[in-house]
Amino acid sequence: MKKISILLLVALTFSCVSKKKYLALEHVNGEIKSELTKTRVAKEDLETKFAKIQARVDDYNTKITSLKEDVGTLTEESNSKFKTLENGAVISNNAKAKMLATLANVDAAKLSQAKTLKDSMNLAVAYNLEKAINSESVSEDEDIAININETVVMISISDKMLFNSGSYIVSSKADKILKKLADVINSEPSLDVMVEGHTDSRGINTEKVSDNWDLSVLRATSVVRKLQHKFDVAPEKLIAAGRSSYQPLTNNKTWENRARNRRTRIVILPNIDKFFALMASN
Repeated sequence: MKKISILLLVALTFSCVSKKKYLALEHVNGEIKSELTKTRVAKEDLETKFAKIQARVDDYNTKITSLKEDVGTLTEESNSKFKTLENGAVISNNAKAKMLATLANVDAAKLSQAKTLKDSMNLAVAYNLEKAINSESVSEDEDIAININETVVMISISDKMLFNSGSYIVSSKADKILKKLADVINSEPSLDVMVEGHTDSRGINTEKVSDNWDLSVLRATSVVRKLQHKFDVAPEKLIAAGRSSYQPLTNNKTWENRARNRRTRIVILPNIDKFFALMASN
């Protein structure tokens, strides 16, 4: 009996110690859970605050981007504003800047003769055309003459390079010079081209050609058709004109003079409005 009592006492003693430890551990566990809850709440609070800050940053960035776009638009609008010239034509600031860059390459003596903005425009156009039509690359024969008067380029080609005597069919030997001309015309969208036929004073009357008016016009249209169909020049840029014998280079008293007067003249006409519109768009 005594032995049983001792065992019971020992069991009760150990049972009490385990319960105390359990309660202590449970208390520690409760504190840990409480700290975790606080940490989770703090984390969620920080995430909410960060989201608000990020939203404000994004809003500021959007406003900054919008302001930059507004500045860019205002700058572009400013550069695109037009200045009225003396003759009523207009030029944008962009085009004017490009024109000034071109004029920096123009001969100083020529530049000193420009008194108005219109004069400067003409010089800029002439410079670009002279640069496009290099006389050394085109004028390979004494029967080709190139003259530039302000903004008009005139290329005169002897008929012996283009046609047989009394004919208006363009000779294949003219392809080389017409190809070079077509390359120049096609390289510059702001150009219009007038092809003029000129004859000497001797009369002509055949089954197909009534007189020099007929011959000059037929020769001009033949050249125009070849530029269009063989060398892909846009037809809307082309003009065909016949001058008959009424604008001779010299008198028609000698064979040599009459040969000079028989010619086809290519007149390259820069369209000022197109020219500066193209400059402004580049």
